[in-house]
Amino acid sequence: MNIKRRQRIRQGLILLSFFLFPAIFYYFSPAVILRASSEGVINGSWVMFALLFFSSLLLGRGFCGWVCPGAGNQEALFAVHDKRVTGGDWIKWLIWVPWIGAIAYLAWRAGGYIKVDLLYMTTHGFSIGNLNSLITYLVVHLVLISLPCYLVGRRAFCHHLCWMAPFMILGRKLRNLGGWPSLHLKTQGKCIHCDWCTQACPMSLPVEKMVTKKEMEHAECILCGSCADSCPKEVIHLCFSSFRKD
Repeated sequence: MNIKRRQRIRQGLILLSFFLFPAIFYYFSPAVILRASSEGVINGSWVMFALLFFSSLLLGRGFCGWVCPGAGNQEALFAVHDKRVTGGDWIKWLIWVPWIGAIAYLAWRAGGYIKVDLLYMTTHGFSIGNLNSLITYLVVHLVLISLPCYLVGRRAFCHHLCWMAPFMILGRKLRNLGGWPSLHLKTQGKCIHCDWCTQACPMSLPVEKMVTKKEMEHAECILCGSCADSCPKEVIHLCFSSFRKD
């Protein structure tokens, strides 16, 4: 199938974000926020993680599908290892919960947050300013993000290791409770069970089963629209509206 225009745009955006990753990766760093919190500093990554949570109230995990710098790298690796990844989504919570606890503890020990420095530990706003920061970037990029994709399959980092996803998953759950308008998938029409949507999903979700059950909400859905753009009958739609069960 030809890649539809929306997917060309999406893939272009995540590749652009990946190319910029060396300059911005401290703003997504789980380690820099620990050091900043230990000094009572609200840094760039602290603000970024807060923005991810609040954006998810309207956009779910759209950041993961359209903007995340780790997404372009992982989807490019589909050409190397395109195995579907199922299960193990709970692993990232074993990372996130103690990490959040450590941030809170360090901030408490520092007497609370007393300063805002969005450029903390950067060089004029850029992440890589010396050899140590370059080595840190390479370890994150090659070991944490790329290697799981080589060994496990599609977006394995997103499934198992991402420390950012829980912020958006929790925000999405809050939105589902509130029921206000947001970005979501919906179904309209009759599924012919071609399974193209499932094969197209970069997060390896059982999309055809979701369509059959008319339950399009899933914690691991990144709202990339790949399933909608692969459906030959246009049964699946990516839209921004009030959510209701189809």
